[in-house]
Amino acid sequence: MVKHIVLFKLKDEVPADKKLEVMNAFKAAIEALPAKISVIRKVEVGLNINPGESWNIALYSEFDTLDDVKYYATHPDHVAAGKLLAETKESRACVDYEV
Repeated sequence: MVKHIVLFKLKDEVPADKKLEVMNAFKAAIEALPAKISVIRKVEVGLNINPGESWNIALYSEFDTLDDVKYYATHPDHVAAGKLLAETKESRACVDYEV
């Protein structure tokens, strides 16, 4: 099994209400993907409630193989979800590990 963990930091200059709007739209889009992409075994999106931390969004997902992660990453529905963050995202960090 491969665990895929991604963190997103949104730009500081984005107003708080816009950040929340974008974060909620992204969460809903990602959490809808298991019905569309069969290789997803589990997915969660957490919105950071701690204003003292730098990262705004945590995405946790599970797949059978790294090839499945690659398939998910390039799937049109996943790409569309990612575009929801395009204008507000400052940075992204990702770790994929096998258990």
